[in-house]
Amino acid sequence: MLTREDNERITRVGSGTPMGEVMRRYWMPALLASQLPAPDCPPVRVRLLGEDLVTFRDTQGRVGLLDEYCPHRCASLFLGRNEENGLRCVYHGWKFDVEGRCVDMPNEPADSRFKEKVALRSYPTVEMGGVIWAYMGPREKMPDAVGMEWTRAPQSHRFVSQTHEYCNYLQCVEGGIDTSHGSFLHNNELSDKTAFSRIDRAPRLEVERTSYGFRYVGLRDVGEIGTYLRLYQFVLPFHQFRSNQVVRRKGKDSGNREAIPIEKGHMWVPMDDHNTMIYNWLLAVDDDKPLTPEFIANEETSHGRGPGGETVVRHRTRQNDWLIDREVQRSKTYTGIEGVNTQDLAVQESMGAIVDRSREHLGTSDQAIIACRRILLDILRDFERGVDPLGVDPKTYRNVRAADTLVPKDVRWQEIADRSVARW
Repeated sequence: MLTREDNERITRVGSGTPMGEVMRRYWMPALLASQLPAPDCPPVRVRLLGEDLVTFRDTQGRVGLLDEYCPHRCASLFLGRNEENGLRCVYHGWKFDVEGRCVDMPNEPADSRFKEKVALRSYPTVEMGGVIWAYMGPREKMPDAVGMEWTRAPQSHRFVSQTHEYCNYLQCVEGGIDTSHGSFLHNNELSDKTAFSRIDRAPRLEVERTSYGFRYVGLRDVGEIGTYLRLYQFVLPFHQFRSNQVVRRKGKDSGNREAIPIEKGHMWVPMDDHNTMIYNWLLAVDDDKPLTPEFIANEETSHGRGPGGETVVRHRTRQNDWLIDREVQRSKTYTGIEGVNTQDLAVQESMGAIVDRSREHLGTSDQAIIACRRILLDILRDFERGVDPLGVDPKTYRNVRAADTLVPKDVRWQEIADRSVARW
């Protein structure tokens, strides 16, 4: 458990808070590139680290990320006209470029130089992997752009979606790195006792710190078959990599199937203290097996995202008890809640906006969660002494991968981890 004071330190992300200032030293997802599909398209609101922002793609295709509110009378620039390389406030016509400079004040005299004295706060952006990333920290400390493998892969081999979660980012992170809950929360066929996560419901966890965060493994004893190993990578401040051998059907013959090695992950991006935007990504790691629309749709649907499931706009929330079906819970699934991701959202949101971690009682299956909290507190202490946070340099993590495999009982998991190297 944490003290209430430490819990405050690692959960609050607004400007001037310890964790908020640390977060601002990393490149952070601001929105999907598809949300700004073309030059001069409509602007989009963005909420990031407690700040209300607006983003737009100008006539030349450049992306601006600005304070949402016009410095004249504080009207929202979301209402603005995106035209001729600038975003124009509809209230009095003040116009701003992607750097936040005021380039036109049509309601002032033609010879006025007032516009030269007015600017909006703006943040640098970069577009990689179908995501527009923002850097909100000191310009002199801005690191190289992100370098995760999936951001470097061709568009045919990657996919990213979003989900809005109504709680603090750390609840989302801790839910994602909790290995043992899959045996229970995601037990979606009570009669099936063959899945590895149900054969051994108490995996042995081991954690190792790295230069970018930590890597950890869940080891399940599956008898004579060997050991089921799931290796995860946690890249600061909120990235998780995981791996799967996903089986998809080829053609109309249900018996004709192939295994596709897939790298997956999440980014749990703090919108503010009480809201998180989750970015869910998929990466096909084989050159000759790209992601197909059918495969993406199946993955998203099976996890409760996309058409018929949850997207940025949620349909299953605390207000309707996540549409829990008690009869389904009694007879078919462990939760009675449809969709793997929705099951995660439900338990995490059920804790409240920010859980009081001083009330917890953690066990041996919580080692990754304990490691995460310790490393966050450590980087806060180092940061306050002037030390740059771990993981801001993309060279530290650009070649790491997760793993999901069966191994003989005498194989060290570190051997598997060291061989799981990115290729894109």
